Amino acid sequence: MTEIPFRAAAVQLNSTSDEDRNWATAQALIREAASRGARFIVTPENTNFLGPHREKVRRAEPLDGKTCVRFGKLAAECEAFLLLGSFNERSDEPDRCYNTSVLFDPKGRQIAVYRKIHLFDIDLSEEVSFQESATIKPGEDVVVARTDLGRLGLSICYDLRFPELYRKLTEDGAELLCVPSAFTRTTGKAHWKLLLCARAVENQCFVLAAAQCGEHDDQGLRQSWGHSAIIDPWGEVLAMAEEEPGVVIAELNLERLSEVRRAMPVAEHRRL
Repeated sequence: MTEIPFRAAAVQLNSTSDEDRNWATAQALIREAASRGARFIVTPENTNFLGPHREKVRRAEPLDGKTCVRFGKLAAECEAFLLLGSFNERSDEPDRCYNTSVLFDPKGRQIAVYRKIHLFDIDLSEEVSFQESATIKPGEDVVVARTDLGRLGLSICYDLRFPELYRKLTEDGAELLCVPSAFTRTTGKAHWKLLLCARAVENQCFVLAAAQCGEHDDQGLRQSWGHSAIIDPWGEVLAMAEEEPGVVIAELNLERLSEVRRAMPVAEHRRL
């Protein structure tokens, strides 16, 4: 771990069922982030495919499939830690796949894998109704990845609403909380920034949240909110996108995290 400042980037995408288009956009923005000095780059949930749910399962790949090979090679090319926010990983069930984050190191090696635990089964309105568990198998493991830049706590989208997961990640040493997402426009407008700042403040961690934006050819998830963000342990928004594809970058210094935790030692004050 280093307390030397480094740049981190959140890549915002508008993914669809056109995987070649998604890849072309993602790699261009990842290369842009790297050219601007980012040493840690995060992409959104459903980076490689955001389309009809059954098709997502049909196209699911293993961890050594085309998508992970592509992103591993790109991490090595950019000489950066790269978090593939999520892709549709093949499971042992024919009708469901995993929603999986994969972290690559600057040599392109897979160093951590996280499968989304909390699944988005909601019915807010005719416009916002979703049954993620119909096509996604939940993961079970809490994952903290130890890197030269710091300890990364992995999560995906709907996980953001479950503070106990982030408390566990922090107890396991997390300093940067990663939240690749595809928040709907309705829920994002209401809760996205609020929840991201809450997770940062209550855990005294940096939060890196790369998001999907715009309309997708996805039945049920019609429009994503965007607003990818990087937030510091005091809840200050260091960078935030709007609603178009692009990259947001901020300089992170883990000494800031140490300062916040020393000044207000919340973990020591907990009484259960």
